[in-house]
Amino acid sequence: MEMIPLSVQARMKESTPQQLRRQEIVPCVVYGNDTENISVECDHKTLLKTFTKAGESTLVELEVNGKKIPVLFHAITFHPVTDKITHVDFYAVNMKKEIEAHVPIHLVGESPAIKELGAVLVTSADHLTIKCLPANLPHALEANISSLAAFGDTLTVAEIPIPQGIKVLEDAEHVIASVQEPRRAEEETVAAPEEGAEGTAEGEEAKEGSGEANAEEGGKEKSARKES
Repeated sequence: MEMIPLSVQARMKESTPQQLRRQEIVPCVVYGNDTENISVECDHKTLLKTFTKAGESTLVELEVNGKKIPVLFHAITFHPVTDKITHVDFYAVNMKKEIEAHVPIHLVGESPAIKELGAVLVTSADHLTIKCLPANLPHALEANISSLAAFGDTLTVAEIPIPQGIKVLEDAEHVIASVQEPRRAEEETVAAPEEGAEGTAEGEEAKEGSGEANAEEGGKEKSARKES
């Protein structure tokens, strides 16, 4: 499996995260695979380009002081206003041990219900949690919606082609997408904000607080990925 290369520099102790960000440099931490935490830094433009290409399910070959380490983007913190990356946790993987990872789902094909009946596509999941060796990690999984021919039809995990060596942790009957009548879909869209309006405001406050905490040196593991 070809890894995406990314060169970073060891972070100097006298440089604070705030100072680095003012220079368009992102503070990062590398940990995992029985290694000590390594504080590194990378310019924002290069880091964003690599993350856009790799996501959280493609291996990155991180080069630090001449040493190459296979890693995954594990936790990425963005500024709540500018959307710039403010901190990254890289998880060093053991190529001989299975890991859990979130892999995005790409919908492909054309639904007859949408084309011929004017149905509305409703997606219930945008990723699957899988378990496999790092070398077998797919960048994405494809789900074909061409089987959705009538109102109410659903596409489940069981209908997604899974490459050999990969185990999906969601239930086989877990719904990925469905097609609904336009009026019903519209009613669900309108009702959702009213039911959760109060909680949304509280959630935004919590997210901002979380972003500030994550932007510091923490390096705590936040996704479901882990070695087994």
